Amino acid sequence: MKLIADSGSTKVDWRIIFNDGSIESVGTPGINPVFLSDEHIINVLKENLLPVAGEELDEVYFYGAGVIPGEITDRMENCFKRVFPKAKCEFYSDVLAAAHALCGHEKGIACIMGTGSNSCFYDGEKTAANVKAGGFILGDEASGGYFGKKFIADFVKGLLPEEINNEFIKRYNLDYLAIVQKVYKEPLPSRFLASFLPFIGEYREHPHIANLLTEGFNEFFKRNIVHYDYKNYSVNIVGSIAYYFRDFVEKAAEANGMKIGKIIKAPIDGLIEFYK
Repeated sequence: MKLIADSGSTKVDWRIIFNDGSIESVGTPGINPVFLSDEHIINVLKENLLPVAGEELDEVYFYGAGVIPGEITDRMENCFKRVFPKAKCEFYSDVLAAAHALCGHEKGIACIMGTGSNSCFYDGEKTAANVKAGGFILGDEASGGYFGKKFIADFVKGLLPEEINNEFIKRYNLDYLAIVQKVYKEPLPSRFLASFLPFIGEYREHPHIANLLTEGFNEFFKRNIVHYDYKNYSVNIVGSIAYYFRDFVEKAAEANGMKIGKIIKAPIDGLIEFYK
């Protein structure tokens, strides 16, 4: 029996592949080991996966944001072994999940545009080059956290158009102090900022929001993809941001002399195929 997981900062898509070939899906909140304690991770596994999979798992393949070889992968293995003691466990970065799902065993440029963003050049076996993501403060261009940060910054500074500003206040009832509390005092601020993407999407045709989106996608290509061999390889992207804002992504890529290949919403189906 296999367990495959695709984890972002917001949610985890789990697939349990039983020995008869049947598959069961489980969804949980995101597991980012950079921000979450071992006890929190173990509790998620015990409460959500153990009742479905039992302790007889043979293999675990976990792909996730914040999965860094060394201390963090050692921590993750300890957490999983506490719950699934018999399983062989392997842990990979979210960017390798994108590469496996988008490129399979072929060379290519693979990117993520979700709550965070990332990119790599994949040589068909491993990540051959990777521009550091930087997180929502230093990077994560064109991610949910990035666009949410830009939008909320405009709200705080009084730069939103009146109709958007008024509707935002009406819908979310957030004041300056509440925003500061969420961003600077509470855990997972990027998840909070990314939560405004559905609202931003409603106004995608408004010049102010269209400009915000266009600038963000341009920044992603200029600061990340420019480091790869984009003249010979198309840019493949996984993630809800690219999926729902595909028109903006394609225009920004074209403006930067790049070509878009695949865009998929989530990598999990591609990962199941990869491990067949």
